[in-house]
Formats: sequence, structure tokens, C-alpha cells
Amino acid sequence: MNITVTHKLAKRLIEAQGTAISGQQLAEEFGVSRTAIWKHIKELEEQGYEIESVKKRGYSLKQMPDTLEPLAIQSLLKTAEIGRVMEFVESCQSTQIIAHQLAQEGTAAGTVVLTEAQTAGRGRLARKWDSAPKKGIWMSVILRPNVVPQKAPQFTLVAAVAVVRAIEEVAGVKPEIKWPNDILLNGNKCTGILTELQSDADGIQALIIGIGMNVNHDKEEFSPEIQEIATSLKMASGKKVDRQQLTAAILFHLEQYTNLYVEQGFGMLKLMWESYSSTIGRPVRARMAKETLEGIAEGITEDGVLQLRTPDGKLHGIYSADIEMRN
Repeated sequence: MNITVTHKLAKRLIEAQGTAISGQQLAEEFGVSRTAIWKHIKELEEQGYEIESVKKRGYSLKQMPDTLEPLAIQSLLKTAEIGRVMEFVESCQSTQIIAHQLAQEGTAAGTVVLTEAQTAGRGRLARKWDSAPKKGIWMSVILRPNVVPQKAPQFTLVAAVAVVRAIEEVAGVKPEIKWPNDILLNGNKCTGILTELQSDADGIQALIIGIGMNVNHDKEEFSPEIQEIATSLKMASGKKVDRQQLTAAILFHLEQYTNLYVEQGFGMLKLMWESYSSTIGRPVRARMAKETLEGIAEGITEDGVLQLRTPDGKLHGIYSADIEMRN
């Protein structure tokens, strides 16, 4: 990421939490003139930052714009790699499509693609995903981990743990994970995770993790056919959620848990994943390409495979399926 004075200024004003900082102090901190500081303040205001200028006291941030533009998010980042390069488009077909192209072009590990609206968002099994403008978080993260391709599916589970931790932290609600890639609130879906792989004979070239999250939707903003099964963080928490803080928190936890997984394996993350699971210990129906099984979901393996015990006592490893919760 190119750390510009504008980036630094935004970060400094955010950290001040509304306290005024003099133009002279900012000029000295950043090694520029007071006129330059004034110009950067104007640039921030053009991007939607509400900044108060008080004579003899300086500048204070009153309101940040509700946007997923990189400047706002990168000023909040606590990551070493993920999110340091960001690509933002106001609208696109799908962030996954852009991320695949960037990955093939050799973009840096940790590159994040963000958009305010998707016209052809998709989930697992190429299902359509509604992506309302300026209501959710629609992003794809490009990772280049040093692991064998067989380990790629576990990154969906790693990302799920990162997402639920961020939701808890920022929105103050308790989410659950439905195997393998759905995040639920009060039994309804608020987030989907899609992990795709670019690999060759030498191994993984790139992992592309797509995250689609309903953040500030009201019920009537969902299409009628999903109103009874979809939800948002706002609907669950009763308040509007800061999308920038949430995005930064997701990226932070994703980096932490990706590093943990690469260095130590899935053991610790498996325990965390199971602690958030809505599936483990419950009767489920698993619909696969060639058969449907019913039974009790007993847990997941070190490889992230769902363990389903059918009424005849047999234990089945489920690698990919649609899971339906049963009473």
C-alpha cells in the first residue's frame, strides 16, 4: 500500500477520537507545510469525511463516510500483509472474478478486492448471491500460503472462524457456523464464504476467499424468496454496524488464523470452529451429488471433513454437501 500523507492524516484523526489537533502539529508530524495539511484535509472532505476546523484548536474528525473505499479501511488496519494492497470498484459482477484475474497477473499476497455492489455475486455451487449496494461487505482476499493443494478446503473453515470472531467483536452478537461455509444469526444466514483455488504442478499459486456479508440490511431489502431465511447484523443487533471497523477486524483475524494454520496446523482452529458450530451434535440431512444421508453430525476431522453418523451406526465422511438442519 502506498502510505500517502492523506492516509496518515486520516489515521491520525481517527485515532484522536474527536479531539482537535492543530495544523502546526500535524505539519510537524508529517514533515509538510500547514498549507499541505489543509489541502489533504480538503481531499478527505471530498471523500466524505466530516472534519471540523476550529480556529486556534485545529482539526477534529466528526464523522467518517460509510464507504468501503480503501482509504477508510486501511487507516484502521492492524495487519502486516492482508489488505495492504486493495482494489476498490463501485460496482462489479463479482469480486471473485476480479481477484482471479489479479492473482493470475501476480498481485501481492494479501491483496483485497472490495466493492459496494455486485451484479452477479455467487456462492458455493454457483448459486446467486444478492449484494445490495452500500449495505454489506462484498470482498475477496488473495492468499498465497505455502501449503499443499489438499489443504485448500480448510481455509473456508479458517475464514469462518475469522468472520465470527470479527462479528462478535464489532457487532456484539453471537454468530454460529453452519458447515461448511455459512454464518448464521438466530438460525438465519448472514454470511457466505467461497474459497477457490489456482494451482499447478508446483502447488497452490493462489487461494481466493470470497466473503459476502449482510451488514445493514432491513428485512424488506431482501428479495421475497429469501426474506424468511436471510438476516443481517443490523437485524440481529438492532443497530447499524460500522462496515469499515468490521472489514478491518475480519482481515486482522483472517491474517492471524491463516498464520496459525500454516505454522501449527488445524488443531487449535478446529476447537474454535467447533465452539461456534450450529451443526455439531445436531440431526442433519446431507444432500450430495449422488446420495442423501441423514444422521447426527458428530464433528469435523483435522481435514475439515464433516463426520456424520447414520442410524445404522456407520460414520460417514462428508466432503461436500448441502446441509439441512433437522429437528
